[in-house]
Amino acid sequence: MTSTLRPAHTTGAESRPGRWLALAVLVLAVLLVAVDATVLGLATPYISEDLAPSGTQLLWIGDVYSFVIAGLLVSMGSLGDRIGRKRILLGGATLFGALSVFNAYAWSPESMILARALLGVAGATLMPATLALIRNIFHDPRERSLAVGIWGAAASAGAAVGPVVGGLLLEHFWWGSVFLINLPVMAVLVLVGIKLLPESRNPDPGPWDLPSVLLSLVGLIAVVYAVKDAAAHGASWPALVTGLLGAAALYGFVRRQLALPKPLLDMRLFSHRGFSGAVLADLLTVLGLSGLVFFLSQYLQLVQDRPPFQAGLAELPAAVGAVAAGLVAGRVARRFSVRAAVAGGLAAVGLALAALAVLTPHTGYPLLGAVLLVVGVGAGLSFTVTADVILSSVPKEQAGAASAVSETAYELGAALGIALLGSVVTGVYRGFTGPSGTPAAAHESLGGAVEAAADLPSEQAARLLDAARAAFVDGLVLASVAGSLVLLATAVAAWFLLRGQRLSVLPEGDAEQDADTGTGARA
Repeated sequence: MTSTLRPAHTTGAESRPGRWLALAVLVLAVLLVAVDATVLGLATPYISEDLAPSGTQLLWIGDVYSFVIAGLLVSMGSLGDRIGRKRILLGGATLFGALSVFNAYAWSPESMILARALLGVAGATLMPATLALIRNIFHDPRERSLAVGIWGAAASAGAAVGPVVGGLLLEHFWWGSVFLINLPVMAVLVLVGIKLLPESRNPDPGPWDLPSVLLSLVGLIAVVYAVKDAAAHGASWPALVTGLLGAAALYGFVRRQLALPKPLLDMRLFSHRGFSGAVLADLLTVLGLSGLVFFLSQYLQLVQDRPPFQAGLAELPAAVGAVAAGLVAGRVARRFSVRAAVAGGLAAVGLALAALAVLTPHTGYPLLGAVLLVVGVGAGLSFTVTADVILSSVPKEQAGAASAVSETAYELGAALGIALLGSVVTGVYRGFTGPSGTPAAAHESLGGAVEAAADLPSEQAARLLDAARAAFVDGLVLASVAGSLVLLATAVAAWFLLRGQRLSVLPEGDAEQDADTGTGARA
């Protein structure tokens, strides 16, 4: 029991009245990265028409941003721990704004690929730095849980607002406008962040090991590329060789970290059951959700004929649910338990995905909206609590590297999910039987079927679209059921892996004092 006679303890957070304004600056960064990750999908048809990329170039335009981010997250998180998280955040934000102009005015497929890759470099500096700064600004665990909830809510809101804003801009301006919206936000972030954000770093970080950086970069990019290539084109020797090369590089990275006195990433973090359980839960959750997230926009636009702006609005219930859940997640985890919050949230998502087994091309919006709301609530609850667990499981000095591990799990989960569940959708779709004379391109994707139908007689076009849409929905249903099984299995795993894990209820100074005197508070 906590002693009631202990003198009041004043934490660093309590003496910093600007901490909530500083959080507002961090939320801007998160919001922008989330928006940028979703608007490109809507702009891709316009970019394709204007720049005329080949099929391979179009894939690289869509994928290279996530490749680079996945490869650099750990390295940039560790760099922020060394040179200062405020410094890397503001420097990355400035670079992100400048490169957004490059993206907006790209003049060829090659320049667009380069612009997206460089934007990925800048983006990799932002997410780990924001979480690490939250860990160092908010010392009171309850305040930190709320701050992490707001951070997660901003990420969810950005992912949902992106299609809405992007659709609105694309209906009135050219495709480059979806990148130029970054400029005013980044300007505010940098100017205000200079004044409000405190600097923090690891006081004894050791050198930034370049071989470790290269091994991490090569390993993660090769693995993610191999997974996505296999999803797009099926299993092939080039994809297999690339994947094995990436796995070998990651093995070398782990061996090197274990041998270095001051590693880029302390692998001993994974011996903490709460940390490794939270990271695994994040990876598998994103994997299970990828089928719905990746194919939902196509369902709304290409199956139900909604324009981009309406499709974006239709996805808003997920953001509303995630925002609401994120704000109360810390309180729920303390009232019940960490494992109850995470496992309960994942089970809710799994059951919501299972409800899509009745989906048809003509399913009304109430069912879809309800599913999205439950998915948002469950995912918001789980992701917020696991982020809090990850931050609470490591020393403040390693907050950047730990945050980067969390974000890397998200990127790998998305890549694996799109590959595995995407192959389910694609495999079912390609087997549909269209009317005689159906072009081969119609069997490659639903977008290809829509384009092919435009050149056919009306009756033949209608039969082609009906067959293609029915096959796409059949694939989406099967992928949703598979995702549901993954989420339910992850809920069971989280229940056991997070057993005994608690979010502390005292400020860090008090928690340390309790640890010394043996009078820790009981959650």
